[in-house]
Amino acid sequence: MTAPAPAAGPAGDPGRPPSARLAFDAHTWKEIAHLLLNLPLAVVGFVYAVTVLSVSGGLTVTVLGLPLLAGSLLGARLLGRLERARVRVLLGVRVPEPSPLLFARSGGVVRRLWQALRDPVGWRSLLYCLIRLPWGVLTFTTMMVAFFVLWPVLGYLARGLANVDRALARALLAPSDELERRIAELESDRGVVVDTAAADLRRIERDLHDGAQARLVNLAMGLGLAKEKLHHDPETAARMVEEAHGEVKTALKELRDLARGIHPAILTDRGLDAALSHIAARCTVPVTLTVDLPTRPAPAIEGITYYTASELLQNISKHSHAHTATLDLWHTPHHLMLQIRDDGVGGADPAHGSGLAGLTERLGAVDGVFVVDSPPGGPTVITAELPWRDREDERRAGR
Repeated sequence: MTAPAPAAGPAGDPGRPPSARLAFDAHTWKEIAHLLLNLPLAVVGFVYAVTVLSVSGGLTVTVLGLPLLAGSLLGARLLGRLERARVRVLLGVRVPEPSPLLFARSGGVVRRLWQALRDPVGWRSLLYCLIRLPWGVLTFTTMMVAFFVLWPVLGYLARGLANVDRALARALLAPSDELERRIAELESDRGVVVDTAAADLRRIERDLHDGAQARLVNLAMGLGLAKEKLHHDPETAARMVEEAHGEVKTALKELRDLARGIHPAILTDRGLDAALSHIAARCTVPVTLTVDLPTRPAPAIEGITYYTASELLQNISKHSHAHTATLDLWHTPHHLMLQIRDDGVGGADPAHGSGLAGLTERLGAVDGVFVVDSPPGGPTVITAELPWRDREDERRAGR
């Protein structure tokens, strides 16, 4: 009786262990190609990184050093993009692309240079280039030895080393969670700013249409009728001119109020202390004002602070039924603090009021914080924390 012959494996090679044969699929060969390419590509990246760092570092005492380093970081971004493409094609891993480096439209060359030098993606790509050389030597040497000595376990070695490569690419070439979270927040804040600006424009258009424009139309009609009566009924014409004069005064007052709502001249000319004193004096509830600022903040921060205080004091006048209120404005090393208290009925909630919700969004657009503490029955304490940016520092930076 003849014993059955052993079944031949794939490719007709019964002598090779089945596990080893199964390890050599198309995916494994791609991993091996990736590991063999590591060394030559790592040499290119390492030479680039060392050259640009040494040359730009040596030139930092001149005006060429920092621009050269900034350009080198942009070049490192390109190398990182090429590596992500190689990892995707040969290792089957899709490493997310980081967000592009968007330069500010204003601020000049100095601000764009500073943005490029602070680019975390460029620095991590340079670090990746430096790490690749020793790792490339190790993977290339291991693959060559395995080809001639450790052939049966070559596929397993390739799989293990390729997994380390995947981890390196994810760690250094993928955008960080914190960075992407910050970018998502900025994109959301940009949408809030656009919506707020559109709402402000609609409000201005509505105020002009319903207020000053309507009064000016009535004024023109009144003056036309007065002109017709000027010759045969001068007394009535004089009375109509007098009424028109009153309409002009009212229209001018409405236009001044509207201009004050866009950007009050007192804020531009004299700063927050004078501007807040003006709106506190107009509040129907007595307000005790304290302002302690070493210098004037940046115009954007100054404007948001003014509008926040103005909106809150209007809310106190309309809804709080308070007898007294306090407004405190002070400066910490990194923040501008605004706090308003009143002894009214309380119950203010940003979730149920478009005004407070709008202030929350307005402050959030500049990384500010808006906290409302208003239990039913009072008192109400509202605190706004804005980032401190000095007006003179922004001016020196060319912003």
